[in-house]
Amino acid sequence: MLYSHFAGKSAIGSAVAEQGFADLATALGQACAGVTDSAERLARAARAYLDFAATNPALYDAMFSMSTDLTFGPEAAQPLRDAFGELEALFRPLVDEADLGARAEVAWSALHGLATLERGGRLRPELRDRRLALLVAEWLAAIGGSPA
Repeated sequence: MLYSHFAGKSAIGSAVAEQGFADLATALGQACAGVTDSAERLARAARAYLDFAATNPALYDAMFSMSTDLTFGPEAAQPLRDAFGELEALFRPLVDEADLGARAEVAWSALHGLATLERGGRLRPELRDRRLALLVAEWLAAIGGSPA
């Protein structure tokens, strides 16, 4: 039935992944809504990202592990740009515009690594809060900030 609406398996995966990125953008935006403290915004976004990956494992796999036709970067579909834009928004008030994209990509990479290791049962669950605190502290230290 699905193949009558999509060009193939990759197109189905792309549609699912796009919806996943839209959902992730919403989760990140909601987590940070109304929060003005940079350290708190970073902490809330990191937790929201990891919670999203943990509570939506099949969707997260479609977004990051399955073959899709999606293009990342400036030419990406709007849901992908929206999700990445939420990460950039975290760092926009803290870094120069020239460093913003790379900073957001490094943050995304760190979150993806933690999400993947957590989902695979390779990290101790009791250290999750400490890992998040260390991650935010490292982000802030890298840009000359300090935790609140």
